[in-house]
Order: sequence, then C-alpha cells, then structure tokens
Amino acid sequence: MEADFVIIGSGSAGAAMASRLSEDGKHSVIVLEFGGTDAGPLIQMPAALSYPMNMPRYDWGFVSEPEPHLGGRTLAVPRGKVIGGSSSINGMVYVRGHAGDYDHWAESGATGWGYADVVPYFKRMENWHPGPHGGDPDRRGKSGPLHVTRGKRDNPLFQTFVTAGKQAGFELTDDYNGEQQEGFGPMEQTVWQGRRWSAANAYLKPARSRQNLTIVRCFARKIVIENGRATGVEIDRNGVVEVVQARKEVIVAASSINSPKLLLLSGIGPAAQLSEHGIPLVADRPGVGANLQDHMELYIQQASIQPITLYKYWNLLGKALIGAQWLLFKNGLGASNQFESAAFIRSKAGVKYPDIQFHFIPIAIRYDGQAAAEGHGFQAHVGPMRSASRGAVTLRSADPKIAPRIQFNYMSDPKDWADFRHCIHITREIFGQKAFDPYRGKEILPGDKYQTDDELDDHIRRHAESAYHPCGTCRMGRADDPMAVVDPECRVIGVEGLRVADSSIFPRITNGNLNGPSIMVGEKASDHILGKTPLPPSNDVPWINPRWQTSDR
Repeated sequence: MEADFVIIGSGSAGAAMASRLSEDGKHSVIVLEFGGTDAGPLIQMPAALSYPMNMPRYDWGFVSEPEPHLGGRTLAVPRGKVIGGSSSINGMVYVRGHAGDYDHWAESGATGWGYADVVPYFKRMENWHPGPHGGDPDRRGKSGPLHVTRGKRDNPLFQTFVTAGKQAGFELTDDYNGEQQEGFGPMEQTVWQGRRWSAANAYLKPARSRQNLTIVRCFARKIVIENGRATGVEIDRNGVVEVVQARKEVIVAASSINSPKLLLLSGIGPAAQLSEHGIPLVADRPGVGANLQDHMELYIQQASIQPITLYKYWNLLGKALIGAQWLLFKNGLGASNQFESAAFIRSKAGVKYPDIQFHFIPIAIRYDGQAAAEGHGFQAHVGPMRSASRGAVTLRSADPKIAPRIQFNYMSDPKDWADFRHCIHITREIFGQKAFDPYRGKEILPGDKYQTDDELDDHIRRHAESAYHPCGTCRMGRADDPMAVVDPECRVIGVEGLRVADSSIFPRITNGNLNGPSIMVGEKASDHILGKTPLPPSNDVPWINPRWQTSDR
C-alpha cells in the first residue's frame, strides 16, 4: 500500500485534509483509522450525545493520572475512535474562538495564524444557517461543507438565560462567531437536517467515492523514518504488521493524545524520555507531549418550580418517543444537542476579551447522562477559558498498544481557584435575576450550604470536570524555538516529509469548544501541504468592549 499522502486519523482535521488533498484528483491519499463505522442513531442523533462518548466501541477510553490538585481524582479523557474521530462523539457545539486567541498564536511564533489569516479558512469551511435568530452574515461562510445551525430555542428557559444576562449588565450578541463574541445569545451547533454534522459527514463521506482516496482500518504503530525523512507508517491490520508507504508526506492528525504518542514512539521527542524506553532518537524535541491544556467546567444546577424542563422526558417512554420521532422524521427534541443558549464574558476589568464561557441547557444532568435526582431543573456549564495550568502526555511504555500517561495538572495555578470561585458567584448572580423569578427553585449544585471560599474550593475539587478540550501537545512555533514541535506550515521540526495538523499544534487553547478550530487547522494545513498560497487575509475587525479596562460588563 502506498500513496502520495498518508494521513493518520479521520477526525476533525484529518477528514478535512483527506477531502482537500484528494479534491483535484492529482494526489493519492490513504487515511488510516482504527475505529469503525459511525452509522446508527447513537452517533447520528444529536440528543444522544452522552452515549457514544461513554462507549468503548467509539471512544479510546483514555483516563488521566490522579490529579494532585483535585484530591487525586482521575478524569475521563474521551477521544473519538470511529470515522470522524472526536467530531463523531462530541457535543456538536460550534465556536470559532476569539480573534485574540489567534493573534496570540501569531505573537507566540505561529506566524501566518493570526485572526486575519484564519478567518478566510473558517469562511471556506462553513455553510452557515442563521435560522430565525439573526446573526452576522457578512462574516460567515455560506458554501462550505460544514453545516452550522442554531437550535429552535423553543423552551422559554433559553431566552430567560439571555435576558438574565442582560439584566445583570452583560452584553448581548446575536452571533458570537461573528464580529462580537462577548455577550449572551444563541449557541451554534454542527447539526444539519436533524443529524450530527461531523467531519465524516461534512468531508469524508462526500470524498469517499474518489478513486484517489482510500480509508484503511488499522492501528498505527509508529512513523517509519529513514535518513531523517518520514517514508511511511507501520500499521497493525488484523494482527499483521505492515508498512504503508508515503511518496510525499506522512501527516499525523491523531488527536492531542495520540499525535504526541506516535511521535514519541517514532523517536521524536525529549531525548531522556525516549532513552528511558529504549527508543532510538530521531529528533530531540522536548516540546513533544508538553504544553497539554484543557478547559474545565462546573455544572451550576438550579431546580425549576415549573415542569417545563427536559426532565419530563427523562424516562423510558419519553426517551422512546423522542427516539421514534427522530428516527421517522429527523426532527423534535432528538434533533438538537440542547445547547441552544450561550455566553462569553470577561471575568474582571482589565481583561480585554472574554475568558469565561457558559453553555446553558434546560435540564439538570451530567455528561454521563445521569439526571439530577431532584427532578425539574436547569443548568449552566461554566468555566475559565485561559488557565495557566499545563500538563503533559508521556509514554508509559514503548509498546504502541499501551495508552500514554496523561497528566493535566488541573488547578495547579493558584489563579485557577479564584477564577472558578468567580464563575460560581457570577452564575448565581445570573440565575438570581428577575427573569428567572417564575422558574427558580433551590440551588441543586453546589447548593446553598457552599458559600465561603474554602467551601467553594472543596466543591470545585470534588466536582470540576473536563470540558473535553485537550490540546497543545505538539505546539506550533518558530523553527528555532526549542519547545516548538511544528513550524507555521505544520512541518515537524527536524524531520523531513512529516507534518502534524490537529488540536495538538495549538500554541494556546482557544475560547470555547475546539472542533471548529481543529477543522480550520485541517483546512489551512491542506494549503500548506499542497504548496498553495494561503487565502488572502481578512479585513474583519473584532469587537472589543470599549469598557474593558474599567468594567467586566
């Protein structure tokens, strides 16, 4: 087996690259994917999102090391093991990220990845449908493969959350992916005609009919490197180890967990770690596996005194009716991820752009699908966007089949605790606004008895969860930066014919959910790989709150 380009991983970035690199028919592309089909309602039905994320069939099943600042808890690190990768098991929330995120990338050595540079790629990938709720059409893409829609927002609580944000003095925005991210407004989702619009549905399936694109189901063991050049990938297919040859390049798009693992197994990484596992050194890159970042969040849950929440469907009959309506008509409650209102706000005066994100949902429930025992309720997922805490992905063994060691070091920066306490206070303030008076019952989580800093810290330590946005472990930067792993064209520094393009190359985590930025990386990397001139920079200027130096709202 050989092709011009061999891509490891069919996820958000990998699927986009498979499509773009095979588009003109001039190049042959092989995509290596360990997971199987994404067919079936558990993946394709948006409201069923808590199921695939917790199923060994679709998820790699990674778990963090005991986290020292969270009382030794280990946290699940779901990554998609299926066609479409994590875009097939995620929450389907679509966020580009803030302009300031990408300008920070460029300032930290990822030249050509500033806001003006990435906007054209977001526009190229998007097929944006505003629905009845306004938006910022001049700044959105209308003809890309990735459908981006908005939920119907039929439940009155979606608007109540936005109204309460306004009553608390915060901005409103009718398109956080347009000019103004800051504020309360509708949330966007990668859902189209009632189905999850994963990178597989958007990019891979339309491209599968091309003669020059092949998808091989196998386990990637390591990258084959000869005389400093990547020439192929060693794979295990049905118990047989073989090599897939790459005539031009090997492209790693295996996730922020598996991409650094593959580089390390191939001899690219910190020399000391490689020698510890007896792996011959190809390139001493101390940044491989370092710089691991994530978003954490808390669920702030409030009881509802009116029986209007989704809890009324939280029984066998209710779920059966939602499922049947979806299977027959692809509409109803099953056709939305139920994240239909959002907010991005700044934590205090002097913060230039939002550093807190809210997802609002009209039921009190956990990601694993456990509903609050109290019955009717609603919740906001809230968390800081730019923690200074950093972790690492390291090898546990030189055996490719053994999962790597994942240590996030969550909450290791003292500022994280103050930031999280502020998130709790501000959510309580929003839920305490007049708009919620007709609905507000008692607080379920954290609960009224948690008030002092120590009490709140105790709650955070026990209940803060990952938002499942790991990134940064093969950081992009200047070629002379010792901690950079790839240069601004996604080429692995020190090895020819090898690139990494997925969320692992983010220099710093972006605001919000990472599926959109990961697909953008695949889009932009495709142009670099093909030697195309990047799309011309955008003139779009982001809105920055004129009061940012004096107020949080």
